Amino acid sequence: MPCRKTFNALSGTPLAHLHHKERWLAYADCLLNSFSVRKAASQVSIHRNTSFRWRHRFLALAKTDRPRCLHGITEADDMYLLESQKGSRHMTRPARQRGGRASQRGISNEQVCVLVARDRTGQTIDFVVGLGQLTKATLHACLPPVIDRDILLVSDGHPAYPVFAREIGIEHAAVNLRAGIRVRGTVHVQNVNAYHSRLRGWLRAFHGVATRYLPNYLGWRWILDAKRILSPESLLRATVGTFPHLMVT
Repeated sequence: MPCRKTFNALSGTPLAHLHHKERWLAYADCLLNSFSVRKAASQVSIHRNTSFRWRHRFLALAKTDRPRCLHGITEADDMYLLESQKGSRHMTRPARQRGGRASQRGISNEQVCVLVARDRTGQTIDFVVGLGQLTKATLHACLPPVIDRDILLVSDGHPAYPVFAREIGIEHAAVNLRAGIRVRGTVHVQNVNAYHSRLRGWLRAFHGVATRYLPNYLGWRWILDAKRILSPESLLRATVGTFPHLMVT
């Protein structure tokens, strides 16, 4: 018997059931220009709630365009962002005013750890690993599937990195930033720290990003930083999982 259901090319994709198809390219251009939700809504003539929904629909698959493996000298470092329940209807703590600050000094469970690994060719992979300090278990959960076994892993003086490297059998070198040692020949973490700086500066324009949407923003930043998607048409194709650099021509 027929199932009495209809399908089209967008069924099962993030664009399924979205209206105003004639405005999608213009909205993709807004994403490539890092417009805010309200500015994109004004530019494309849609409601701000629609703009927010489209942003995360467009990024759902596009954010997955990441390198499969890092090679050679690979820098790894962790950065911390204040945990945010922005937009949540069921908050687990009192709301902060205008983003607010952590109530505790230093790294605590009020901050989200983002692990970033970047090789010297610029290939970058990041992970939202949860609240609080980076641990050896976190490194074991994230890095082994995405690094070659003949890499040189370079980090700062965090104690989790050398233990992790020894346990999986890869080379490791560290720079002691606290002692003012930032570079030892080819051993440094300046590339990954520069990426952190660009990421923080870019996120600042959004006046706080909800932690549950943070992976989407990290993927969005990678799209812009790597320059792998340069046109609204390419971004629209990536939205349904067709990435331009993987297409056969």
